[in-house]
This record gives sequence, structure tokens and C-alpha cells, in this order.
Amino acid sequence: MIILYSSVVLFNVLAYRLVKKLSANSVLHIWSFTCALQILFDCFIDVKYHGYWYGTQGVDWYVLPAYFALIPPVNLLFLNFFPFGQSFMRRIMYMAVWEVGLLGYELLALQPEPWGYFHYGWWSIWHSAAINPFLLLILTGYYKWVLRLEAQAVRQHT
Repeated sequence: MIILYSSVVLFNVLAYRLVKKLSANSVLHIWSFTCALQILFDCFIDVKYHGYWYGTQGVDWYVLPAYFALIPPVNLLFLNFFPFGQSFMRRIMYMAVWEVGLLGYELLALQPEPWGYFHYGWWSIWHSAAINPFLLLILTGYYKWVLRLEAQAVRQHT
């Protein structure tokens, strides 16, 4: 759990200090979307199918930061520095670097208690390696949609 709570503090401080390109509206949308998608995904993979879990199997109050304060700031950092408007190869390389970082963090979170907090059932690092790029693409697609909605709202008010 030490890694979880330390990561929550670290990633939130980094996001607060470094995320400057995203509007407050976008931050709110990404934060909410991230929490909703993670809870929906984990309802099935964690609670129903016991693929992985945080802390102990089932629902635990002390792992709520993993749902509400760990992944959202990471997603904000990912989007803040995403090379929109750059070449396709540059975007692929950016996502590959993030994929390595995400998988490395997952392996770190698998450390035994009191350090780690993440546990595998039938899930493996290979499942994460396969699904993470799709989750990052969903995130960037959602962010682009939010940007279009913001632009539309500005046009309607002018």
C-alpha cells in the first residue's frame, strides 16, 4: 500500500504542476471519464471474474484512492504531453514509451505488502500489454470529443 499512497501523492502533484495545456473543463471530463471507465472495467475483471484486485479480493475502502486519485492524474499527464498534430510515428513512439512505463508501474505495484497493492488472479502482464494501447486510444478519442464539444460551445456563445 506504500506504493499506492505514494503514487497518488506523486502523480497528483505532477499533474497539478505540469498539466497546463488542458482546460479545467477537459480536466474535469477526463477525471470523471477515467473513474467511470475504471470502475466499470474493474466491476467485471476484478469483482465478477477475479482477474486482478487491489488490496484484497472484493471491495475495500482503503483502496479507493486507486479508483479516484491514481489513474486520472496519470491520464492528464499523458494527454497534456501527447504529440497531437505530430507524425503518426511520433504518436506511436509516445504511446510505446507510456506503455513501457505503465507496465513497469504495474510490476512495481505487484510487490508484496506493505509495498505493493495489486494482485493477479488469472490476469497477467500480457493482458495489460494487450489492452493498454486500446485504453489509451479510447482516452485520446474521448479527449478529442471533449475538445470538439468545447469548440462548439464557444461558437454557440459568440
